[in-house]
Amino acid sequence: MDTLIYLSPALIVITTFIVMEGVAWVTHKYLMHGLMWYFHEDHHVDEPGFFEKNDAFFLIFAVPSAWCFITGSMAGGDFRIWIGTGIAAYGLAYFLVHDIFIHRRFKIFRRTENVYLMAIRKAHKVHHKHQNKEDGECFGMLWVPWKYFAAARKSMRARRQSSLG
Repeated sequence: MDTLIYLSPALIVITTFIVMEGVAWVTHKYLMHGLMWYFHEDHHVDEPGFFEKNDAFFLIFAVPSAWCFITGSMAGGDFRIWIGTGIAAYGLAYFLVHDIFIHRRFKIFRRTENVYLMAIRKAHKVHHKHQNKEDGECFGMLWVPWKYFAAARKSMRARRQSSLG
């Protein structure tokens, strides 16, 4: 029974993190490419500057996370703290993967030989081919269609072949 006490928070955090990918997909497809396109549009167009209106979307995830932390703490440290932790962990992953790795807002993590990371980057590039709110594809961040893994493997093989001479 003691193990369950320690395992439960971890399971809640992991489950919340996984669910957040689905929440992010739905939010991206139906809100960002729908009613809230005004805030997301500049993300699909190269414009000068570091910040975008699109950056306001972090509030969609930060507010529920903060609410879970606050109400969970007020209730004596219940499960809501772990839900808030899962949401915050997904937010951190989003920042690292989307903003730093994919869009290279900071000049680190530029090259990779990891098939999974190459597939994520390729799927996101395909998503950005569409400069309008219609006809979009690949709305997720961490789960991408298998065809991008195949393309990443093919690209890696070609890169290795060309480096061998």
